[in-house]
Amino acid sequence: MKTIIFATSNAGKMREIRQIMADLPVEILSMKEAGIDIDIVEDGKTFEENACIKAEAIRDYIRSAGEDSPLAVYKDAVVLADDSGLEIDHLHKEPGVYSARYMGEDTSYDIKNANLIQRLEGVSDEERTARFVCVIAAAAPGAGETKTCRGTIEGRIGYKPEGDNGFGYDPIFYVPEFGCTTAQLTPEQKNLVSHRGKALRGIKKAICTWL
Repeated sequence: MKTIIFATSNAGKMREIRQIMADLPVEILSMKEAGIDIDIVEDGKTFEENACIKAEAIRDYIRSAGEDSPLAVYKDAVVLADDSGLEIDHLHKEPGVYSARYMGEDTSYDIKNANLIQRLEGVSDEERTARFVCVIAAAAPGAGETKTCRGTIEGRIGYKPEGDNGFGYDPIFYVPEFGCTTAQLTPEQKNLVSHRGKALRGIKKAICTWL
């Protein structure tokens, strides 16, 4: 069976990824599950650049492993990585590519979400427009090419956190067509309309010849 290694240790992301890609005859592993522990400097200026940096860094790390390394079994694996974030128009598209590092990587999302709501105090519904962006990069085995696919979902920032089904900024991201936040959607609903769901379905089509 072919293997996909996803460059994340985020349990919420891995759960969504496995649900969305469940129809593929592949084993999907996180970095931790594959035994990969490296620091990757995400210094790109766009979601596309950062996603490619992560996917190619993992792919090259596997390529450099010797034949006697435990990683040798993954030499034919496809490596996927995502860079995703929240863009708030009134805040000049902050936090954007710095979404995971906004207010510090170790700061809880409860604090981050409260801060963003506070920064939008007094701002009308019409000016609270925002979107989630996700770019998935797929690095082919060996010295192969890297492909990317972008997905977005439009909405606005709510006035208080609501819902327990999501993670990150989900509790404050309100989707008018559903009348609730993405943290209040069922996993099935969210996967159909989310930025990550759209990007993953797009990359599945792009990498079908590699699997």
